[in-house]
Amino acid sequence: MSYHGPDRSPSGVRLPPNRPPASSPRANQLRTWLGVGVVVVGALAVLGLVALWPRGDGPDLGVPSGGYVDATVTQVQEDTCPGIEVDAPAPCRVYSAGLTSGPDAGDTARFAVDPTQFEIPVLDIGDKVVLRQSPNPDTPDPYRYAFSDFQRTTPLLWLAAGFVLVVLIFGRWQGLRALTGLVVSLGVLVVFVVPALLRDSPAVLVALVGTIVVAYAAIYLAHGFGLLSTLALAGTLVSLAVTTLLAVVMASLTHLSGLGSEEAQVLRVTAEALDLRGLLIAGIVVGALGVLDDVTVSQVSTVAALRRANPALGARQLYTEATRVGRDHVASTVNTLVLAYAGASLPLLLFFAEGNQPIGRLLTGELVAVEIVRMLVGSIGLVLAVPVTTRLAAIVLAHTSDVPDDGHNHSHTPLPDQPHRPHQQPTPRHARTAGPYDTPLDDSDQAPWF
Repeated sequence: MSYHGPDRSPSGVRLPPNRPPASSPRANQLRTWLGVGVVVVGALAVLGLVALWPRGDGPDLGVPSGGYVDATVTQVQEDTCPGIEVDAPAPCRVYSAGLTSGPDAGDTARFAVDPTQFEIPVLDIGDKVVLRQSPNPDTPDPYRYAFSDFQRTTPLLWLAAGFVLVVLIFGRWQGLRALTGLVVSLGVLVVFVVPALLRDSPAVLVALVGTIVVAYAAIYLAHGFGLLSTLALAGTLVSLAVTTLLAVVMASLTHLSGLGSEEAQVLRVTAEALDLRGLLIAGIVVGALGVLDDVTVSQVSTVAALRRANPALGARQLYTEATRVGRDHVASTVNTLVLAYAGASLPLLLFFAEGNQPIGRLLTGELVAVEIVRMLVGSIGLVLAVPVTTRLAAIVLAHTSDVPDDGHNHSHTPLPDQPHRPHQQPTPRHARTAGPYDTPLDDSDQAPWF
Protein backbone atom coordinates (compact mmCIF):
# COMPACT_ATOMS: atom_id res chain seq x y z
CA MET A 1 0.00 0.00 0.00
CA SER A 2 1.47 3.29 -1.10
CA TYR A 3 2.00 6.16 1.30
CA HIS A 4 -0.35 9.13 0.80
CA GLY A 5 1.47 11.97 2.50
CA PRO A 6 0.95 15.71 2.02
CA ASP A 7 3.71 15.79 -0.60
CA ARG A 8 2.43 12.86 -2.68
CA SER A 9 -0.63 12.21 -4.85
CA PRO A 10 -2.86 9.14 -4.38
CA SER A 11 -0.87 7.41 -7.11
CA GLY A 12 2.33 7.90 -5.16
CA VAL A 13 3.77 10.64 -7.45
CA ARG A 14 5.65 13.30 -5.58
CA LEU A 15 3.98 16.73 -5.75
CA PRO A 16 5.84 20.05 -5.87
CA PRO A 17 6.17 21.90 -2.57
CA ASN A 18 3.43 24.21 -1.39
CA ARG A 19 5.61 27.27 -1.47
CA PRO A 20 8.28 28.26 -3.97
CA PRO A 21 11.81 27.92 -2.72
CA ALA A 22 13.58 31.01 -1.47
CA SER A 23 16.31 32.57 -3.53
CA SER A 24 19.46 30.49 -3.21
CA PRO A 25 22.79 32.13 -2.26
CA ARG A 26 24.39 30.97 -5.50
CA ALA A 27 21.55 32.54 -7.53
CA ASN A 28 21.96 35.79 -5.61
CA GLN A 29 25.68 35.65 -6.26
CA LEU A 30 25.08 35.09 -9.97
CA ARG A 31 22.67 38.02 -10.08
CA THR A 32 25.32 40.19 -8.46
CA TRP A 33 28.00 39.14 -10.93
CA LEU A 34 25.53 39.61 -13.78
CA GLY A 35 24.81 43.17 -12.68
CA VAL A 36 28.49 43.94 -12.27
CA GLY A 37 29.27 42.54 -15.73
CA VAL A 38 26.53 44.60 -17.38
CA VAL A 39 27.75 47.75 -15.63
CA VAL A 40 31.38 47.10 -16.64
CA VAL A 41 30.49 46.45 -20.30
CA GLY A 42 28.32 49.57 -20.32
CA ALA A 43 31.15 51.65 -18.87
CA LEU A 44 33.58 50.32 -21.48
CA ALA A 45 31.07 51.15 -24.22
CA VAL A 46 30.78 54.71 -22.92
CA LEU A 47 34.58 55.03 -22.86
CA GLY A 48 34.72 53.70 -26.42
CA LEU A 49 32.04 56.19 -27.40
CA VAL A 50 34.13 59.06 -26.04
CA ALA A 51 37.41 57.79 -27.51
CA LEU A 52 35.99 57.11 -30.99
CA TRP A 53 33.68 60.11 -31.15
CA PRO A 54 34.01 61.70 -34.63
CA ARG A 55 36.18 64.81 -34.62
CA GLY A 56 37.28 67.04 -37.43
CA ASP A 57 36.03 67.18 -40.99
CA GLY A 58 35.08 64.07 -42.89
CA PRO A 59 36.47 63.21 -46.33
CA ASP A 60 34.95 64.55 -49.52
CA LEU A 61 32.93 61.66 -50.92
CA GLY A 62 32.54 63.24 -54.33
CA VAL A 63 28.90 64.15 -53.85
CA PRO A 64 27.82 66.54 -56.61
CA SER A 65 27.66 70.12 -55.44
CA GLY A 66 24.78 72.49 -56.08
CA GLY A 67 21.38 72.94 -54.54
CA TYR A 68 18.29 70.78 -54.78
CA VAL A 69 14.80 72.03 -55.59
CA ASP A 70 11.37 70.43 -55.81
CA ALA A 71 9.44 70.52 -59.06
CA THR A 72 6.43 69.03 -60.84
CA VAL A 73 6.72 67.74 -64.42
CA THR A 74 4.44 69.72 -66.74
CA GLN A 75 5.58 68.75 -70.24
CA VAL A 76 7.48 65.95 -72.00
CA GLN A 77 8.87 66.20 -75.52
CA GLU A 78 11.37 64.41 -77.71
CA ASP A 79 14.21 66.67 -78.86
CA THR A 80 17.89 66.69 -79.79
CA CYS A 81 20.59 67.75 -77.40
CA PRO A 82 24.27 68.54 -77.95
CA GLY A 83 26.37 65.40 -77.77
CA ILE A 84 29.99 64.99 -76.82
CA GLU A 85 30.87 66.82 -80.03
CA VAL A 86 29.05 70.04 -80.79
CA ASP A 87 28.39 69.12 -84.42
CA ALA A 88 26.88 65.73 -83.54
CA PRO A 89 23.58 66.31 -81.70
CA ALA A 90 21.94 63.24 -80.18
CA PRO A 91 18.27 62.51 -79.48
CA CYS A 92 17.11 63.14 -75.93
CA ARG A 93 13.98 63.66 -73.90
CA VAL A 94 13.42 67.17 -72.57
CA TYR A 95 11.14 67.76 -69.59
CA SER A 96 9.58 71.00 -68.43
CA ALA A 97 8.81 71.27 -64.72
CA GLY A 98 7.36 73.94 -62.48
CA LEU A 99 9.64 74.75 -59.54
CA THR A 100 7.88 74.55 -56.17
CA SER A 101 10.81 75.38 -53.87
CA GLY A 102 14.02 77.38 -53.88
CA PRO A 103 14.64 81.02 -54.82
CA ASP A 104 13.12 80.52 -58.29
CA ALA A 105 9.89 78.92 -57.06
CA GLY A 106 7.08 79.55 -59.57
CA ASP A 107 9.39 79.53 -62.60
CA THR A 108 9.60 76.75 -65.20
CA ALA A 109 12.79 74.71 -65.49
CA ARG A 110 13.87 72.46 -68.34
CA PHE A 111 16.10 69.41 -67.98
CA ALA A 112 17.24 66.78 -70.44
CA VAL A 113 17.65 63.01 -70.15
CA ASP A 114 19.97 61.29 -72.61
CA PRO A 115 19.11 57.78 -73.92
CA THR A 116 22.24 56.43 -72.20
CA GLN A 117 21.10 57.54 -68.74
CA PHE A 118 19.50 54.21 -67.86
CA GLU A 119 19.44 55.05 -64.14
CA ILE A 120 16.74 57.70 -64.76
CA PRO A 121 13.20 56.30 -65.14
CA VAL A 122 10.67 57.53 -67.69
CA LEU A 123 8.81 60.48 -66.18
CA ASP A 124 5.18 61.40 -66.73
CA ILE A 125 3.31 64.67 -66.49
CA GLY A 126 2.39 65.36 -62.88
CA ASP A 127 5.34 63.50 -61.34
CA LYS A 128 6.80 65.29 -58.35
CA VAL A 129 10.58 65.23 -58.70
CA VAL A 130 13.73 66.59 -57.10
CA LEU A 131 16.10 68.48 -59.41
CA ARG A 132 19.77 69.13 -58.82
CA GLN A 133 20.80 72.64 -59.71
CA SER A 134 24.18 73.31 -61.31
CA PRO A 135 26.51 75.41 -59.13
CA ASN A 136 27.46 77.40 -62.25
CA PRO A 137 24.71 79.92 -63.02
CA ASP A 138 25.96 80.24 -66.61
CA THR A 139 25.23 76.58 -67.44
CA PRO A 140 23.11 76.58 -70.63
CA ASP A 141 19.57 75.27 -70.67
CA PRO A 142 18.53 72.38 -70.52
CA TYR A 143 21.59 71.38 -68.47
CA ARG A 144 21.19 73.89 -65.67
CA TYR A 145 18.95 71.39 -63.92
CA ALA A 146 19.21 67.60 -63.78
CA PHE A 147 16.95 64.89 -62.42
CA SER A 148 17.96 63.66 -58.96
CA ASP A 149 15.06 61.69 -57.50
CA PHE A 150 11.33 61.57 -56.82
CA GLN A 151 9.71 63.43 -53.95
CA ARG A 152 8.80 60.91 -51.28
CA THR A 153 8.44 63.06 -48.17
CA THR A 154 4.64 63.04 -47.90
CA PRO A 155 3.99 59.28 -48.29
CA LEU A 156 6.91 58.43 -45.99
CA LEU A 157 5.57 60.80 -43.31
CA TRP A 158 2.12 59.19 -43.55
CA LEU A 159 3.67 55.74 -43.28
CA ALA A 160 5.75 56.79 -40.25
CA ALA A 161 2.66 58.31 -38.60
CA GLY A 162 0.73 55.08 -39.18
CA PHE A 163 3.56 53.06 -37.67
CA VAL A 164 3.70 55.26 -34.57
CA LEU A 165 -0.08 55.14 -34.20
CA VAL A 166 -0.23 51.33 -34.43
CA VAL A 167 2.60 50.93 -31.91
CA LEU A 168 0.99 53.34 -29.44
CA ILE A 169 -2.48 51.81 -29.74
CA PHE A 170 -1.25 48.28 -29.14
CA GLY A 171 1.80 48.88 -26.95
CA ARG A 172 0.53 51.94 -25.05
CA TRP A 173 3.12 53.08 -22.52
CA GLN A 174 5.56 50.33 -23.40
CA GLY A 175 5.07 51.16 -27.08
CA LEU A 176 6.04 54.76 -26.35
CA ARG A 177 9.17 53.58 -24.58
CA ALA A 178 9.98 51.30 -27.52
CA LEU A 179 9.66 54.25 -29.91
CA THR A 180 11.97 56.26 -27.67
CA GLY A 181 14.52 53.46 -27.83
CA LEU A 182 14.16 53.39 -31.62
CA VAL A 183 14.87 57.13 -31.83
CA VAL A 184 17.94 56.74 -29.62
CA SER A 185 19.17 53.78 -31.70
CA LEU A 186 18.84 55.70 -34.95
CA GLY A 187 20.53 58.67 -33.32
CA VAL A 188 23.55 56.55 -32.33
CA LEU A 189 23.88 55.25 -35.89
CA VAL A 190 23.52 58.68 -37.52
CA VAL A 191 25.46 60.78 -35.02
CA PHE A 192 28.21 58.35 -33.99
CA VAL A 193 28.61 55.22 -36.15
CA VAL A 194 28.43 56.75 -39.64
CA PRO A 195 30.56 59.87 -38.92
CA ALA A 196 33.15 57.80 -37.04
CA LEU A 197 33.44 55.37 -39.95
CA LEU A 198 33.93 58.26 -42.37
CA ARG A 199 36.81 59.56 -40.24
CA ASP A 200 38.77 56.30 -40.56
CA SER A 201 38.11 55.01 -37.06
CA PRO A 202 38.47 51.21 -36.67
CA ALA A 203 35.29 49.99 -38.32
CA VAL A 204 34.82 46.81 -36.27
CA LEU A 205 35.42 48.61 -32.98
CA VAL A 206 33.05 51.43 -33.96
CA ALA A 207 30.36 48.94 -34.92
CA LEU A 208 30.80 46.96 -31.69
CA VAL A 209 30.66 50.06 -29.48
CA GLY A 210 27.69 51.46 -31.40
CA THR A 211 25.69 48.23 -31.27
CA ILE A 212 26.37 47.78 -27.55
CA VAL A 213 25.06 51.28 -26.85
CA VAL A 214 22.04 50.59 -29.05
CA ALA A 215 21.38 47.30 -27.22
CA TYR A 216 21.42 49.02 -23.82
CA ALA A 217 19.12 51.80 -25.03
CA ALA A 218 16.69 49.55 -26.92
CA ILE A 219 16.25 46.93 -24.17
CA TYR A 220 16.20 49.15 -21.09
CA LEU A 221 14.04 51.89 -22.60
CA ALA A 222 11.51 49.45 -24.04
CA HIS A 223 11.36 46.97 -21.14
CA GLY A 224 12.48 48.93 -18.11
CA PHE A 225 15.42 48.55 -15.76
CA GLY A 226 15.21 45.23 -13.98
CA LEU A 227 16.26 41.62 -13.76
CA LEU A 228 14.52 40.39 -16.91
CA SER A 229 15.94 43.21 -19.03
CA THR A 230 19.42 42.58 -17.65
CA LEU A 231 19.17 38.88 -18.48
CA ALA A 232 18.06 39.68 -22.05
CA LEU A 233 20.86 42.22 -22.39
CA ALA A 234 23.47 39.74 -21.17
CA GLY A 235 22.33 37.16 -23.72
CA THR A 236 22.38 39.80 -26.43
CA LEU A 237 25.93 40.90 -25.59
CA VAL A 238 27.28 37.34 -25.60
CA SER A 239 25.62 36.57 -28.94
CA LEU A 240 26.79 39.89 -30.36
CA ALA A 241 30.40 39.10 -29.42
CA VAL A 242 30.17 35.69 -31.11
CA THR A 243 28.61 37.24 -34.22
CA THR A 244 31.34 39.87 -34.44
CA LEU A 245 34.13 37.31 -34.06
CA LEU A 246 32.55 35.03 -36.65
CA ALA A 247 32.07 37.91 -39.09
CA VAL A 248 35.75 38.90 -38.77
CA VAL A 249 36.94 35.32 -39.30
CA MET A 250 34.68 34.59 -42.28
CA ALA A 251 35.45 37.89 -44.00
CA SER A 252 39.13 36.98 -43.79
CA LEU A 253 38.73 33.34 -44.85
CA THR A 254 36.52 34.19 -47.83
CA HIS A 255 38.78 37.13 -48.84
CA LEU A 256 35.92 39.59 -48.97
CA SER A 257 37.32 42.94 -50.05
CA GLY A 258 34.20 45.04 -49.60
CA LEU A 259 34.46 46.26 -53.21
CA GLY A 260 31.50 44.31 -54.52
CA SER A 261 29.10 47.25 -54.76
CA GLU A 262 29.43 50.34 -56.93
CA GLU A 263 29.17 52.59 -53.87
CA ALA A 264 32.15 50.86 -52.24
CA GLN A 265 34.21 51.36 -55.39
CA VAL A 266 33.40 55.08 -55.30
CA LEU A 267 34.41 55.24 -51.63
CA ARG A 268 37.74 53.65 -52.51
CA VAL A 269 38.48 56.62 -54.74
CA THR A 270 36.93 59.44 -52.71
CA ALA A 271 37.80 58.13 -49.22
CA GLU A 272 40.74 55.82 -49.76
CA ALA A 273 41.58 55.64 -46.05
CA LEU A 274 38.37 53.75 -45.30
CA ASP A 275 38.69 50.08 -44.33
CA LEU A 276 36.11 48.62 -46.71
CA ARG A 277 36.34 45.12 -45.27
CA GLY A 278 35.85 46.54 -41.80
CA LEU A 279 32.92 48.52 -43.14
CA LEU A 280 31.41 45.27 -44.43
CA ILE A 281 31.87 43.58 -41.05
CA ALA A 282 30.31 46.57 -39.32
CA GLY A 283 27.25 46.22 -41.52
CA ILE A 284 26.92 42.54 -40.59
CA VAL A 285 27.14 43.31 -36.86
CA VAL A 286 24.65 46.17 -36.96
CA GLY A 287 22.22 44.12 -39.02
CA ALA A 288 22.41 41.16 -36.63
CA LEU A 289 21.54 43.23 -33.57
CA GLY A 290 18.03 43.97 -34.81
CA VAL A 291 17.17 40.26 -34.61
CA LEU A 292 19.21 39.30 -31.54
CA ASP A 293 17.40 41.53 -29.05
CA ASP A 294 14.05 40.24 -30.28
CA VAL A 295 15.04 36.64 -29.59
CA THR A 296 16.70 37.27 -26.23
CA VAL A 297 13.82 39.32 -24.84
CA SER A 298 11.32 36.66 -25.97
CA GLN A 299 13.29 33.83 -24.35
CA VAL A 300 13.67 35.60 -21.03
CA SER A 301 9.95 36.43 -21.02
CA THR A 302 9.14 32.78 -21.75
CA VAL A 303 11.26 31.51 -18.87
CA ALA A 304 9.74 34.08 -16.51
CA ALA A 305 6.20 33.15 -17.56
CA LEU A 306 6.87 29.45 -16.98
CA ARG A 307 8.39 30.19 -13.58
CA ARG A 308 5.39 32.26 -12.50
CA ALA A 309 2.93 29.65 -13.81
CA ASN A 310 4.65 26.84 -11.91
CA PRO A 311 7.06 27.99 -9.18
CA ALA A 312 8.14 24.39 -8.57
CA LEU A 313 9.88 24.05 -11.95
CA GLY A 314 13.63 23.68 -11.71
CA ALA A 315 16.26 25.22 -13.92
CA ARG A 316 16.51 22.12 -16.10
CA GLN A 317 12.77 22.01 -16.74
CA LEU A 318 12.57 25.74 -17.38
CA TYR A 319 15.39 25.45 -19.90
CA THR A 320 13.79 22.46 -21.66
CA GLU A 321 10.33 24.01 -21.98
CA ALA A 322 11.58 27.47 -22.98
CA THR A 323 13.95 25.97 -25.56
CA ARG A 324 11.00 24.38 -27.31
CA VAL A 325 9.50 27.83 -27.77
CA GLY A 326 12.91 29.13 -28.83
CA ARG A 327 13.23 26.51 -31.56
CA ASP A 328 9.91 27.58 -33.06
CA HIS A 329 10.98 31.21 -32.86
CA VAL A 330 14.36 30.52 -34.45
CA ALA A 331 12.81 28.47 -37.25
CA SER A 332 10.49 31.29 -38.28
CA THR A 333 13.04 34.07 -37.72
CA VAL A 334 15.80 32.37 -39.74
CA ASN A 335 13.36 31.90 -42.60
CA THR A 336 12.44 35.59 -42.37
CA LEU A 337 16.12 36.56 -42.31
CA VAL A 338 16.95 34.49 -45.38
CA LEU A 339 13.96 35.80 -47.33
CA ALA A 340 14.81 39.38 -46.37
CA TYR A 341 18.33 39.07 -47.78
CA ALA A 342 17.07 37.21 -50.85
CA GLY A 343 14.45 39.89 -51.47
CA ALA A 344 17.05 42.64 -51.20
CA SER A 345 19.25 40.83 -53.73
CA LEU A 346 16.44 39.83 -56.09
CA PRO A 347 17.44 42.22 -58.94
CA LEU A 348 20.98 40.88 -58.71
CA LEU A 349 19.75 37.29 -58.85
CA LEU A 350 17.61 38.07 -61.90
CA PHE A 351 20.61 39.63 -63.60
CA PHE A 352 22.76 36.58 -62.96
CA ALA A 353 20.00 34.18 -64.01
CA GLU A 354 20.30 35.39 -67.58
CA GLY A 355 24.04 34.77 -67.71
CA ASN A 356 25.88 31.64 -68.69
CA GLN A 357 28.13 31.28 -65.64
CA PRO A 358 27.94 28.07 -63.56
CA ILE A 359 25.89 28.35 -60.39
CA GLY A 360 28.99 27.68 -58.30
CA ARG A 361 30.75 30.68 -59.81
CA LEU A 362 27.76 32.90 -59.15
CA LEU A 363 27.45 31.87 -55.50
CA THR A 364 31.16 32.33 -54.76
CA GLY A 365 31.44 35.69 -56.54
CA GLU A 366 31.90 38.62 -54.17
CA LEU A 367 28.51 40.20 -54.84
CA VAL A 368 26.63 37.06 -53.82
CA ALA A 369 29.18 35.75 -51.31
CA VAL A 370 28.82 38.93 -49.26
CA GLU A 371 25.10 38.33 -48.85
CA ILE A 372 25.65 34.64 -48.05
CA VAL A 373 28.18 35.47 -45.33
CA ARG A 374 25.93 38.20 -43.97
CA MET A 375 22.93 35.86 -43.88
CA LEU A 376 24.69 32.82 -42.38
CA VAL A 377 26.70 34.72 -39.78
CA GLY A 378 23.59 36.54 -38.61
CA SER A 379 21.64 33.27 -38.49
CA ILE A 380 24.35 31.52 -36.45
CA GLY A 381 24.38 34.36 -33.94
CA LEU A 382 20.58 34.21 -33.81
CA VAL A 383 20.51 30.45 -33.14
CA LEU A 384 23.20 30.66 -30.43
CA ALA A 385 21.30 33.44 -28.68
CA VAL A 386 18.50 31.01 -27.77
CA PRO A 387 20.41 28.44 -25.64
CA VAL A 388 22.72 31.07 -24.13
CA THR A 389 19.93 33.39 -23.02
CA THR A 390 17.56 30.59 -21.99
CA ARG A 391 20.20 28.83 -19.90
CA LEU A 392 21.17 32.05 -18.14
CA ALA A 393 17.53 32.99 -17.44
CA ALA A 394 16.66 29.48 -16.23
CA ILE A 395 19.58 29.35 -13.81
CA VAL A 396 18.76 32.72 -12.26
CA LEU A 397 14.96 32.64 -12.25
CA ALA A 398 14.66 29.02 -11.04
CA HIS A 399 16.15 30.07 -7.72
CA THR A 400 14.64 33.54 -7.47
CA SER A 401 11.62 33.78 -5.22
CA ASP A 402 10.39 37.11 -6.66
CA VAL A 403 10.15 36.86 -10.45
CA PRO A 404 9.15 40.22 -11.99
CA ASP A 405 6.09 40.59 -14.19
CA ASP A 406 6.54 41.17 -17.92
CA GLY A 407 6.74 44.85 -18.72
CA HIS A 408 7.11 45.81 -15.03
CA ASN A 409 10.70 44.95 -14.29
CA HIS A 410 10.98 47.77 -11.80
CA SER A 411 8.73 45.96 -9.33
CA HIS A 412 9.04 42.44 -7.99
CA THR A 413 5.92 40.35 -7.65
CA PRO A 414 6.13 37.53 -5.09
CA LEU A 415 5.26 34.15 -6.50
CA PRO A 416 1.85 33.04 -5.29
CA ASP A 417 1.38 30.08 -3.04
CA GLN A 418 0.42 26.95 -4.91
CA PRO A 419 -2.40 25.19 -3.03
CA HIS A 420 -2.54 21.44 -2.69
CA ARG A 421 -4.74 19.61 -5.12
CA PRO A 422 -7.53 17.63 -3.45
CA HIS A 423 -6.90 13.93 -3.14
CA GLN A 424 -8.92 12.10 -5.75
CA GLN A 425 -9.09 8.55 -6.86
CA PRO A 426 -6.48 7.94 -9.58
CA THR A 427 -7.77 7.86 -13.13
CA PRO A 428 -6.47 5.13 -15.42
CA ARG A 429 -3.56 6.47 -17.43
CA HIS A 430 -5.08 5.40 -20.75
CA ALA A 431 -8.20 7.47 -19.99
CA ARG A 432 -6.53 10.77 -19.25
CA THR A 433 -3.91 13.04 -20.77
CA ALA A 434 -0.54 13.57 -19.20
CA GLY A 435 -0.52 16.41 -16.71
CA PRO A 436 2.26 18.53 -15.27
CA TYR A 437 2.64 16.19 -12.31
CA ASP A 438 2.83 12.89 -14.20
CA THR A 439 6.62 13.05 -14.22
CA PRO A 440 8.22 12.98 -10.77
CA LEU A 441 10.35 15.95 -9.84
CA ASP A 442 13.58 14.37 -8.75
CA ASP A 443 16.33 16.18 -6.93
CA SER A 444 18.25 16.80 -10.15
CA ASP A 445 15.52 19.21 -11.31
CA GLN A 446 16.24 21.37 -8.29
CA ALA A 447 19.99 21.50 -8.81
CA PRO A 448 21.25 25.12 -8.61
CA TRP A 449 23.01 25.22 -12.00
CA PHE A 450 21.17 22.84 -14.31
